[in-house]
Amino acid sequence: MGTFVSVQNRGTIALPAAARKRYHLDQPGAQVEVIEREGEIVLRPKLPVDADQAWFWSAEWQRGERRASAEADAGLGTVHESGEDLLTSLD
Repeated sequence: MGTFVSVQNRGTIALPAAARKRYHLDQPGAQVEVIEREGEIVLRPKLPVDADQAWFWSAEWQRGERRASAEADAGLGTVHESGEDLLTSLD
């Protein structure tokens, strides 16, 4: 079941701490999309980076991206023209 929260002055509400944490709304820049439909007000979490894409922006992954870019700029590595060429090179 849902949780009841009070609507404060100017229409503000406080989301429960557990929900903010679960949906990463405790992160800087997080927003909530307000959707009106069929007599309901639906709140949809919206992050600057969607939670399912956050791995790409982790410090570790970004270090790997910078390393891969530097290696490519230096001409290191092999470029394959197709997935088939890649698989053949693995044999």
